[in-house]
Formats: sequence, C-alpha cells, structure tokens
Amino acid sequence: MSELKTISFVLDGEITEIDFNKSGYSPTTTLLQYLRSLPDHKGVKEGCGEGDCGACTVVMGELRQDKIEYRAYDSCLIFLPSVHGKQVITAENLGNSGNMHPVQQAMYDFDGSQCGFCTPGFVMSIFALYKQEYEVDKEEINDALTGNLCRCTGYKPILDAAEFACKNKEDDHFCECEAGIVKMLKSVRRDKTISIITDRQKYYIPFSKAEALRLRKDFPQAVLLTGSTDVALRVTKKHELIPEIIDLSQVNEYNYTKTENNIISFGSNFSMEDVRRQSKETLLALYEMLGVFGSRQIRNRASLGGNIGSASPIGDSLPVLMAYDAEVELENHKEKRTVKLRDFITGYRTTICAADELISGVNISLPGKDRIVKSYKISKRKDLDISTVSACFSLKLNDGKVEDIAIFYGGMAAWTKRASKTEAALKGKEWSRVNVEVAMKQLEEDYKPIADARSGEKARNIMAANLLLKFWSESRRSA
Repeated sequence: MSELKTISFVLDGEITEIDFNKSGYSPTTTLLQYLRSLPDHKGVKEGCGEGDCGACTVVMGELRQDKIEYRAYDSCLIFLPSVHGKQVITAENLGNSGNMHPVQQAMYDFDGSQCGFCTPGFVMSIFALYKQEYEVDKEEINDALTGNLCRCTGYKPILDAAEFACKNKEDDHFCECEAGIVKMLKSVRRDKTISIITDRQKYYIPFSKAEALRLRKDFPQAVLLTGSTDVALRVTKKHELIPEIIDLSQVNEYNYTKTENNIISFGSNFSMEDVRRQSKETLLALYEMLGVFGSRQIRNRASLGGNIGSASPIGDSLPVLMAYDAEVELENHKEKRTVKLRDFITGYRTTICAADELISGVNISLPGKDRIVKSYKISKRKDLDISTVSACFSLKLNDGKVEDIAIFYGGMAAWTKRASKTEAALKGKEWSRVNVEVAMKQLEEDYKPIADARSGEKARNIMAANLLLKFWSESRRSA
C-alpha cells in the first residue's frame, strides 16, 4: 500500500512540511512544543500543560465546503501530526504593535492585559469568536473564555474587549487572504494514509473508514485517538512513550449528524462542542451537561466516540447518554453491530469493544413529551472541572406513579453504573417525597464509592442522595 510519510499544514501563510525522521520531532510532540521551538511563535505559552489554563490557545482553520472554519484549541493537547491539512494561527499571525488586529486593539484599549502571560491565549479565543458568522452575545463570550485563566487583570476588561470587538466586526487580513489559504489547504494530499514510522513509534492517520478499519485489524494494540484530549496527558503528564497510535481525527465518514425516525445519530468523530449545539433543542439534559464539560477549546477537540470509548468512571456524557438509552455502533472490517451503551462498559475503563472494532456512531431516541430527563454535576468549581459526582435521571409518570425510571451516576463506582435497587424501590410507587426519601437509602446498596482527592465515601453518598431529591423537586415543576 502506498503511504505518505510526511505531514503538511499552513503556518505563517505558507505550506509547512515535516518529516519526522529528519526533523527531530517525535509523532507525539505536541503542537505547543513545536510552536515554542520556533523563533517567532513564543507567544504560545505553556501554563498547566493539560488544557486547564488556555495560555497555549491557538486557532486552527479547517476547510468546510470551500470556506475556512476557525476554532480555538489547546495546543498542549494536540499531537503535531493531527494538524495535517489545517491552518495553524497564533497571536503573531494576527498583528504586531504597529499593526494590531481589531481583537488585539480592543484588548489594548480596554486595558485587558497586565502581566501578559495569558494575553495571547485570550486574544486567540476572542479571535475565534470574531471569525464566527453568528451573532455573539455575552453568554457566548463567557463560554468561549471559560478555558482561559487570568490572575491579575480580572475578567471585566477582557470581557468588555471581547464584546466590543465582536460587535464591531470588520473584514480583517484573514478575509483578504482566505482564497489563497483555501487553495493551499486543498493542495494538501489526503488520498493516502499517513504512515509515520520512527525508531520508537508508529503513528498512522487514515482518511477513510476502510483504511481506519484495516489499520485497526492490523494493529489491534494501537492506541486510538480522535481529539487526544485524554491520550495526550499520558505523554505530557505521565511521560509515557506510546508505541503505536491510530489517529482517526481525519476520517470524515465518522464526522456527521442526522435525524431520522425520531432518532438523532452522531458520528464518533463529532466534536463535543458540535454535539452540544446540536442537542440544544432536542436533548436538553445532554446540552446542559456539555455546558460544563471542559472548556470550548477542549470541546472543540474532544469527540463523542472518544469520550465513550475511554469508559471513564467520571465521564460527564456517560450518565446522560445511558439515561437516554443511547446505542453505540461498533464495526470492524467485516461487519457492524449495535449495542446498548448501558451494556457497553464492563468495568474500570473496559468495554465490550473487540480488539478489531471501532466506535463508528451513537444513536439516541428522542424522548417523548411524557418523559422527564435531567442531568446534574457536582464539582469543586462550576466550569472546567472534573466531576466529583454526576447523575442523570429519566422519569415517566402515569397518574402520579412511577411507570419507568432510569438512574445513572458517575463518580460513584469504577464505571458509570445504574442504580438498580433504587429504581426498584420507586417503580410503581407514587412520585412523592416520602417514597423518594425511602429510595434514597437504597443508593448505599447500589454504590460503594471510594475516597479520593475530590471527596470521601460518605460525602459522595450524601451528594448522590441529594441529587435524587433535587430531581424529585425539579421534576414536580416539569410534570
């Protein structure tokens, strides 16, 4: 099979090509590390190195039907090969002190910077907003800047600068040169699998589903990634050498959404930010949970399939998707099968996915008007934090009695687990506070949580019980 050996992308208005056997970079060099190694891109800063601070925020331009779509990302979580076929934009590309971009000028005019360490990251997050075609309001600005931390300026002048810039948009030099960038991006080859093989690592990037499934069959031990928001931490924090990687981020056949016969389907590559936006009118519990899922930079990169496949005991989407009774599509090079997500995870970070299978999509039946679904998340802070306890409840009443109820918790066991005994204590009973308080005691039979840095066992039991009571209280207003 013919393969490509190098990656190509646009940086500083030119095609950049990297051969990993000659460049000194490894396949798991992050985009942040690469940019910091260059003489003219030191504005990209390394703060936390795990996607929490936003100091390393860059914007990438990607082709979408002959136009460029701009999105902000944490460059510390992106392996360099993943930028193949994309435009990489840093603060240096926006302008300089003698010719500032409108976003930079607004930050200057509104005194949005003091020490300056975090400023390039803020500028890039605002720039990504500036380049969107939809109208930007304060809620949108707050969400876009959730992943950027500042410890000296305070947020008001930064928010004011973002609001002014986005409300007074005008064509910038990126508009003027977009046609040329589109032409460059179209010239980058995507017809053959990229095969990066060094002395220590193998990194494959397929561009078709068929190639992805072939690679999965040939390299069953390879680590799979799409967004790498989880896998990258194994390299940046644990300093792990990953021998084999299959990067699925460029398989467009896994990047889709469709609604048919009252079922909404998402491809496994569909980003968590796109899932959030798509679910606003139809899957409100999922939309609300994803509003406190990481930051926008992380949601732009993280994929639904990756979040499910990681089988994390604190994966925010899992209790919600299980409460919605979602189905997961699995396929290998021969066949496809569909399984209930409720049955997909079998233990701590283990699933029923076979060694030659990939997650190709997720199907969710839209709930009827007679069903109440609500999700909750308890964490140390509201935004950009790991769950201590999360939960989702799905309830159907009949004449005030519980006809059907599904209860799923994250953070209470080694995997996202159903509260079967608690459900049994409620089914057929009147949906009353007395009965709910009786059922709350069953949660300690359903779960034996551990104590860790985020919480103790007793506290988790109290949180879980209180969330059920909260759901009862809020469901009475929804019924």
